Amino acid sequence: MPRILYGTAWKKERTSELVAQALEAGFRGFDTACQPKHYDERLVGAGLQKAHSLGIARDELYLQTKFTPLSSQDPNQVPYDVDAPVALQVAQSFGVSQRNLQTDYVDCLILHSPMLPHETMMQAWQAMEAIHATGGARQLGISNCYDLTVLQALYADAAVKPVVLQNRFYKDNGFNADIRLWCADHGMVFESFWSLTANIELLRSTVVQELAQNLGKTTAQVFFRYLTLHGIVPLTGTSSEQHMREDLAIFNFDLSAEQMQQMDALLTQALQTPDR
Repeated sequence: MPRILYGTAWKKERTSELVAQALEAGFRGFDTACQPKHYDERLVGAGLQKAHSLGIARDELYLQTKFTPLSSQDPNQVPYDVDAPVALQVAQSFGVSQRNLQTDYVDCLILHSPMLPHETMMQAWQAMEAIHATGGARQLGISNCYDLTVLQALYADAAVKPVVLQNRFYKDNGFNADIRLWCADHGMVFESFWSLTANIELLRSTVVQELAQNLGKTTAQVFFRYLTLHGIVPLTGTSSEQHMREDLAIFNFDLSAEQMQQMDALLTQALQTPDR
């Protein structure tokens, strides 16, 4: 998995153009979902065809998509039979993703959100495991899971353990501190989304502003680099070619131990500061 991914949500009719632009900029990891409400997965696949002209082979790309439960779908655009058992819904959704993305396999198939009751979630997960068993998905993960007990129950009952957790990263969920620690202990990669948009106050803080100035970087670069040095894989959804290149350039510099401590203290302070 690349250490930063390009997120394709909310791109609408510009999806194909922006995915191709991200490929040209140097992105090799892409996140999408079989959820027409927020993603145009078909246009993600169209944009990825740019890889051929750039000489990029399929095995150089990291593609992850999601099975989105019915409760989070647009009822007018559900990509599977709403009356089918959940296991069949997963299979149908994945078939649509294969056609949309024009690929036989994805590198990661993610359950877009936990499902209740637990037994229903496990039916969906077992259907994902069946896709994994046939080579359709090289690894499995879950997204929008903020209750550690829910993640632990899934992990305990899964034959194929989740290796990815993709969550929002902001102070309202405590920056996922406890759940990130548990993931690290169990070999799970934590992917963050909403990393910049939900943390505007942090980016505007004196600490980040001064670090950016001293390093000759943007505040977004400093924040993304901070996340990666904590083992987090951030998603970026920028539509700016300049920002794409800046996001990819975060691995060209480091933060010192002292600078990391400054950032850690900033996040701790944010958790202790009540919302205005």
